Amino acid sequence: MTYITIGVYILFAYLAWAAAYQFTFSFASLFPHKKKQAKQTLQRRFAVLIPGYKEDAVIVSVAKAALQQSYPAALYDVIIIADSFQETTLAMLRQLPIKVVEVSFETSTKSKALNKTLSVLSDEYDVALILDADNIMASDFIARMNDRFNEGAIAVQGRRVAKNLDTPMAVLDAASEDINNHILCKGHQNLGFSVRLAGSAMAFDYATFKNIMKTVDAVGGFDKELELKFTQAGIQLVYDHDAHVYDEKVRKASHLTRQRSRWIAAQFHYAKQYLPKGIKALLTKGQLDFFNKSLQMILPPRLILPVLLGLAFVISLLVGSTTFSILWGSALAINVLSFLLATPAVYFKKHWKAVVFGLPVAMFSSLSALMKVGKANKKFIHTPHTYVELETKPQNVE
Repeated sequence: MTYITIGVYILFAYLAWAAAYQFTFSFASLFPHKKKQAKQTLQRRFAVLIPGYKEDAVIVSVAKAALQQSYPAALYDVIIIADSFQETTLAMLRQLPIKVVEVSFETSTKSKALNKTLSVLSDEYDVALILDADNIMASDFIARMNDRFNEGAIAVQGRRVAKNLDTPMAVLDAASEDINNHILCKGHQNLGFSVRLAGSAMAFDYATFKNIMKTVDAVGGFDKELELKFTQAGIQLVYDHDAHVYDEKVRKASHLTRQRSRWIAAQFHYAKQYLPKGIKALLTKGQLDFFNKSLQMILPPRLILPVLLGLAFVISLLVGSTTFSILWGSALAINVLSFLLATPAVYFKKHWKAVVFGLPVAMFSSLSALMKVGKANKKFIHTPHTYVELETKPQNVE
């Protein structure tokens, strides 16, 4: 057996494992999740934290929308964390019944903004609820989060739903979000693992969040670091598929590349930092949940995996290797099937053209993002938001 053949087998083992991993949780997402019985009937006090960097175009509308909750108004405060906002924007925000915390850094990051705000807020809150500057909560979102805490949760991820489906790239970004919700949230929760954190639409026990955030100083991907630190501490991350937050989806391939480069850079960074810790925790303490989170950091980017499997399959056909053709073809089929199982039917019914014709662009954007991970590791990459209106009936909610 030649070194090339050994190398191909090693590559196959890695990519086939990634395909099988995705398929396992994709299949598990098809089954309903049995909710826990509430242990309490408390109404907690929420701090709704909305950090924003130069988000003048959307932040006033978002702040107004955040006040429209079915939860008692006296039990939650909307707190806008304003980094590099215009004075006219700040003046409009101060006219609303909300709190505004101004922050400024030489290098701005979400983790710095949150930590600064937590340091100046009082500890009167029970729950920290994190939104992005473009997010609009469904009117029952806080009430649903409160229900999950009454069931004993310490950290909860809600479901992010597309606010806009106005371009093919936005449709693809929305589909990617829904696939994440199925594989990394529903599938993981059904099999007893912690779910992913999306960076927004998430709520935490206030004291726990404040303590853990003190140790977080991520440039990008602070949600990944939170996942790892919470599970390392033995805290289960749970998911509520019916708690909706509407999130703006990227419209252009360039924005998708910028966004993906930030995500991939964070994943590579935390793989090096946490995978050895995850292996040690599994072997010495039996921490399977933390190990699983650390293992996720070495998964290849989801849109790049089918490209690699497809190329390997084609090459094996061209060189006439029956064995490798079967191996690569099987792994590719499993990977494609996992996507089909995790994609809500609405995309096949209403948006299939945008998905089919936009998918190659999205895959190319993901490949381009790999070339920019070095920059993303060193510098905060901001994705601008401009979409204000919310569709009356979002088309991708099932």
